[in-house]
Amino acid sequence: MSADTDAGPMIEIADLWKSFGAVEVLKGVSLRVGRGGVIAIIGPSGSGKSTLLRCVNLLEEPDRGQIRVGGREMKFGERRRSRTSDRELAAFRAATGMVFQHFNLFPHMTALENVTAGPIIVRRMSRRMAEAEGRELLAKVGLADKAEAYPTHLSGGQRQRVAIARALAMGPAVMLLDEVTSALDPELVGEVINVLEKLATDGMTMILVTHEMGFARVAADTIVFMHQGQIWEKGPPSRLFNAPATAELASFIDAILPVSPEVTHPVG
Repeated sequence: MSADTDAGPMIEIADLWKSFGAVEVLKGVSLRVGRGGVIAIIGPSGSGKSTLLRCVNLLEEPDRGQIRVGGREMKFGERRRSRTSDRELAAFRAATGMVFQHFNLFPHMTALENVTAGPIIVRRMSRRMAEAEGRELLAKVGLADKAEAYPTHLSGGQRQRVAIARALAMGPAVMLLDEVTSALDPELVGEVINVLEKLATDGMTMILVTHEMGFARVAADTIVFMHQGQIWEKGPPSRLFNAPATAELASFIDAILPVSPEVTHPVG
């Protein structure tokens, strides 16, 4: 691992490969995400979208390739001389905030306790400071009045917003969001969009994986279409959705777009 300057893209992925047994899931994926960029990765199930996101966060370790997030870089494969230490992994993961489909909140903790657990335990922040920052983050995601509520007393959209606040509490340089709206009722998707709007305005770099094309269209400034473990197309939503360059993307959009929820207000 090495430290870089602040120049260049916030996320840089180069020739990334990942297999599970004999199945190659990622096949030489390369992607650059500019600072403050919001990228949505779309594609059919099994195309490698979530695996790519998990590799960026090192929840899955790539077989070979290179990943840089901010000023931290990791190389994998033949050029790598030694096993990555737990300290190196923790430092690299700290640069990314990961939010999943199913919230993963602690049911016995209030919303505020869920948000402050990481800073108190991992960052060794004082409880007083963690709670002050936690309340600010809950206010940022529109849940200032839900600090003492338990997850069972929150709607799906509210729980997902708590999960986003919890990830933000660790001070990440980028946010990775894996199908964060797919478990929500359509009328609650807008709640998450509003939070992403605020993050984008604040300059947060984000990669979203989603099956919902309406969400992707308004949530991202760049769309990446993955197919068979590779990136087949990349560009602004207006081009990829209105004039796909490949038959595979055209077929994918035709199959999935009519059943996606309509969201009308763009991020940013």
